[in-house]
Parts: sequence; C-alpha cells; structure tokens
Amino acid sequence: MACRSQCFALVLVGACIFPERSLVKYGQKTFIFTFLFFPVVIYVVFVAVPYVTSMAVSFTKWRGLTMNLPFNGINNFVKLFNDPNFWNALSHNGIALVVLPPVIIIIALFFAFLFTQGIRGAGFFRIAFFFPQVMSAIIVGVLWSFVYHPTIGMLNGFLGIFGIASMQSFPWLGDTSTVFGAILAVTVWQAVGFYMVLFITGMESIPPHFYEAARLDGANSFVMFTQITVPMLWEAIRTAIIFLALGAMDMYAIVMIMTNGSGGPSRAADVVPRYMVEAAFTNGEWGYATAMAVVLMLIILVLSILSLRFTRRETVEF
Repeated sequence: MACRSQCFALVLVGACIFPERSLVKYGQKTFIFTFLFFPVVIYVVFVAVPYVTSMAVSFTKWRGLTMNLPFNGINNFVKLFNDPNFWNALSHNGIALVVLPPVIIIIALFFAFLFTQGIRGAGFFRIAFFFPQVMSAIIVGVLWSFVYHPTIGMLNGFLGIFGIASMQSFPWLGDTSTVFGAILAVTVWQAVGFYMVLFITGMESIPPHFYEAARLDGANSFVMFTQITVPMLWEAIRTAIIFLALGAMDMYAIVMIMTNGSGGPSRAADVVPRYMVEAAFTNGEWGYATAMAVVLMLIILVLSILSLRFTRRETVEF
C-alpha cells in the first residue's frame, strides 16, 4: 500500500512538473476520475448521506430504539426555540465564539513574535508551549480538574502562598460564576501553542530585507509588527480565525470532562453539543437531538461563510 501511494504521488508530481510528458495529456479525464472517484464516494457515504438523513430524522419523534420514525412536523424545532436550556447552551457557545479567537490569536502572535527575535531558550519554549496540543482533551480535562480542585488543587494552593486565604478552598468548577471562565482558560492554554507554531512558521518565511528597510526608515518593533508581520501573516491569521470560530461552536469534550458530563452547576457551562448528547442518550429524544444538530450545522455554515467573507483581503506577495 505504501509503495502504491508513493507511485501515485510520483505520478502527480510528474504531471505537475512535466505536463507535456505526463499521463494527463493522454487521458486527462480518466486520470482525474480515477483519483477523485473513491474520495468522492467516501465523502458521499460518510458525510453527505448522514447530513441528509439527519435533516429527515429532525422532523420525526424517533426514540432511537426502533426503526419506527413517526413524523413530527416542525414540532422539534418549535420545542427547540422555546427551550431555555438550548438557548443557555447556545449562549455559552456564543461567548466562546467572541472570546476564544481574539484571545488565542493575540497571545499566539505575541509569543510567536517573541520567539523569533533570537532570545535564549526559544527552541525549548516552542516545544513547551506546543506540548499541550499533543495531549487529548480527556487528559487536559482531567489534569485541569485536579488543578482547580478546591482542597488539593494547585491553583488554590498557589493563591494560598500569596496569602489569599479566601480563595484557598474556592470551588472553581463548582461555582456558577467561574466554571465556564475556568474552562475557557483551559481551552486557551491548550490551543495557544499550535497557533504560535503556525505563526512562527509564517514569520520565518518573511524575507528579512523588509525589516531591514523598515529599520533604516526608523520604524520600531511595534510598527514593523503591525505594518509588516501582520499583513504578511494574514492568510495564517484568517485560517486561525475560521478554525477557532468552528471550535468555539463545539467544546463538547472539554466541557464533558471538566463538569463530569453535567454541563456545570445549574448548566452554567453547558454547550449545545453536550446538551444534544443529553437529549439523545439520556432522554431518548433522538429526533429532538437531531433537530439541535441541524440548527447547529446551519449556524456553523453561516459562520464559515461570514468568516470567509469578512476576513478576505488582498494577498500580499513577496
């Protein structure tokens, strides 16, 4: 299988470098069809068909136990838009959508710029910052659940060192005013390293003569960062904005782990995917849960279109 993949890759490379000598010249349609057929079939079977099926199920009162799917009209959607728990969960996804992309991108840009200035130990810090990204959400959630623990947690112990006695036994994940903020902080901690490395890669590809010319003109580091680095990195920043926006509409795993599957006290950290799973697997309301999934899919689709539209800029070439 590996040899076959390598042969296919060589054929594709040859077709790009020597189009006049490639197989594409003699059988372009067959060549393209051969390489697109199986990916398209897989996409249709495992993505497109489930999407269409979900839309159909969302109009039923399916309980998930039999093949009987009684038609329910738009009742699931009417119930959804009158469900305060759904709006509560969606509001938390909205908060994450507003908070996570700018905070993560700003922090990642700061450290990326810092670690490309030739400071001592930059290589070590790159690895240290990226390490949380290779950890699964389950490990991260369990780890930080212990950090936030009211009696044996490192955070309260650290605050106690500085004499903040009132916070020595504070239940960060058990208080409605702090639970979602604590989870957002963990999400930022895990994600910053990946986007920092992404931005470092982009910064290192910027020709140094741009900075040299700016220094000769008397520009300081802030001016060079805002007028040279950010415009040159805009495509990477745009990609980060889109990925983080989509991630903010999920947050299922980290919320499930850090709230023990409950969505926090009084649902203070609930998100739509977790509430959807509760409706399906706990309450047996699969039709209702599927209606939530359809609405969430439409929201994500709109967000994707808007993100692509409003982050579009003229490409800077060098």
